[in-house]
Formats: sequence, C-alpha cells, structure tokens
Amino acid sequence: MKKLVSMILTGVLVLSLTACGNTNTASDAAESTTVGVEESAVTEESSETETTGETTAEETTAEEETESTESAATKTIVDHDGVEMEIPTEINRIVVNAWQLPAPLAVYLGGAEKIVGIAPASMVAAENSVLSDIYTEILNASTSFNQGGEINIEELLKLDPDIVIGVSGEQAQSIRDAGIPAVSFSVSQWDYDLIETNDEWIKLFDQIFGGSELSNNVAEYSKQVHAAIQEKVSTLAEEDKKKVMFLFTYSDSTMTTSGKSFFGQSWCDLIGAVNVGEEIETVGSASINMEQVYEWNPDVIIITNFTSAQPEDLYNNTIGSDDWSTVNAVKNGQVYKMPLGWYRSYTPGVDTPITLQWLAQTVYPELFGDVDIEQVAKDYFKDYYEIELTDEQMENMFNPSSEASAY
Repeated sequence: MKKLVSMILTGVLVLSLTACGNTNTASDAAESTTVGVEESAVTEESSETETTGETTAEETTAEEETESTESAATKTIVDHDGVEMEIPTEINRIVVNAWQLPAPLAVYLGGAEKIVGIAPASMVAAENSVLSDIYTEILNASTSFNQGGEINIEELLKLDPDIVIGVSGEQAQSIRDAGIPAVSFSVSQWDYDLIETNDEWIKLFDQIFGGSELSNNVAEYSKQVHAAIQEKVSTLAEEDKKKVMFLFTYSDSTMTTSGKSFFGQSWCDLIGAVNVGEEIETVGSASINMEQVYEWNPDVIIITNFTSAQPEDLYNNTIGSDDWSTVNAVKNGQVYKMPLGWYRSYTPGVDTPITLQWLAQTVYPELFGDVDIEQVAKDYFKDYYEIELTDEQMENMFNPSSEASAY
C-alpha cells in the first residue's frame, strides 16, 4: 500500500482543436453577344466584368473569414441537466455557485485568478483550508451574488462573468435570460459514487476549458488507491466489517446522517465497511435521533466538516441532552473528524484519494497500520501539484477546526 500511494502517475492528455476553412475563388467569363460593337469596347466591357468578378471573390473570402472568426469565439457544450448551450471559447471571469466546485476548478486551471465569485459556504471552507494557502487569490472572489442560497442577478451582473457554473433549474434559466451561460454540475446523477462523480465533473470541465493533464492524473490515482484498498478489505468476513455512521450535521436541535443515497454510502463501499444508515431511502442527508443511534450502535463514527461538532462533543456529551456514553464507537474511542484539505472532504474533489486512504486506515487500522497518512499526503501534493506542505498545514488538514463548518 505504501509503495502504491507513493507512485507518481504521469499521463499526457492532449486535446487539439483544428480549424480548416475553404476559400472559393469566383471566376466569371464575359461573353459579348452585341453585334457591331467595336473590338475596343468589347475589350473594355470584358475588363470591367473581370474586375467585378475579382471584387466578388474578395468579398466572399472576407465574409468567410468573418464567419470563421465568429464561430471560433464560441463553442457548444452539454451540461449535466442535458442543456445544450453556446459558451465563449475564451473564459476569463468565472462565477462558481456550487459549494464544492471552487477547489477542483482552481486545481484544474492551475490557479484561481479567473474565479471572481464563489458561494459564502465555499469561502468559509477556503479560508480554513489548503486552497487559500496555495491559491491566495481565491480570497479575492466575491460572495455578494449568493444571498441566502439564492442568486441575486443584479449582484451577479456586477461581477461581469463570462460563465456561471454550478447552477440548475430556474436559477440557471434566469441567468441565461440575463445573457450569461449557466452550466449545471450534478452531485447525485451517478448515485453519489465519489470517484465517478469526480470523473464526470472533470469531463465537463474538459468541455468548458479544454483539458487538464493534472486532474486526469489525480482521477487515475484515486482509482489505483481504491483498487489497492479493495484488495485488502476483500479478505474480511461479513461479521468483521465495521459498522460506520456518518454524522453529517449535529447540533442541539438536529442530527443528520447518510442514508443509501448520499456520499457516506459510497465511502463505506469504497473501504469495505457497512453504512448503518443504508436502510434509509432519503436522498441526501437524513434526520435521525439518539434512539436510532442506540439501535444501530455503530463501531465507528465519522463527523463531517459540515458541522462544528468535534469528537470531544460526543465523548463529553456537550451538545444538547444527548447521552453517547453507551455507543460502542464512543466507548472504544473511535469517533473521528474528517480531514479538510482543499475542501470539506465528505464530497468528491481534490482530497478524495487522500481521504480514502485516511478513512481505510481509520476504520481498519489492523489492515492499514503501515500507512503513514501524513507522508502520503505530503508526497501526493508534492508529486502532483509541486507543493511542499508544512507540518503546520498537515496538522490543520487532519485536525480541522470547527470554524470550517460555518455557512
């Protein structure tokens, strides 16, 4: 495993766009049928006709060149809602509305200079993650266009975007009606499969921006990591598979987890664990209570960065009147906060291959005890991004603060 995760994967993806145009030369033959016209007059008329023909050819060529230029200025894409639209070929100002997309997009582009707007929840994550350490310009992005989860068209227009990504439905149509291409990115279309969803995001980035060798290499690395983990966990008997509960959000008034149709199910499937909430058919996060937790009695509890709750809150019963003391995961000290690298790692993205290895080791330390996860992360960012992370950044990544959850 250690050998695998230290591999440097290389790949070259070259997308070439070729444009060819044909120029037609107009040629007119002048034929005189006039009787009794002097030879000089015929010659003059023929000359005028030839001159007229040459002018027409020049005008035709100019029109074709204009049409070619106009065509090259835009291209057609199809988004995840199946909407076909024209977008600019050259994109310099991007507004990203979906919370999880600024980080993978910045990595895809190799910087965040072109990202002029992101959602407030994305900004909070950026301020508390590696994203703003590496691409500090992300902190210059505006959040004013997103107000209470809704897009304010007037504020959006002030940002003068070439494109808006991460919108759908009526919001997307309102933006298109304002003259701006609006592109939908789905999180659920692939049954919340983390690796496939991330691959599909990259494919749509390819349509919009033309291709990224780095992102495709990272996607391939994730698949290699998954294959290595599956090789080890496939030896587990059913009774030895750990029961895992994801605590998606938790406060004194609410508690939510992942049912069958959310990313928690995918994480468990990827590492050979049992999602205790698999019986829940609710799409996305599902509300639960302590009675349900007692019934499930999970072996491991994983707390996401979409909540300010920390493991200590469960160990010390500091939230509301809930008593966690009889739950196996709490009794055995197996409550963990998910890492926060580029974004909240519960969702797909740049962090996925590292989070996958962290989760496998966290749930099955007896199988993956030889994995030095901090060294794996350092090697990953150095080999793929040419970024050397500090010990302090490692500490923040694997022990994220509660502030990263605010939105």
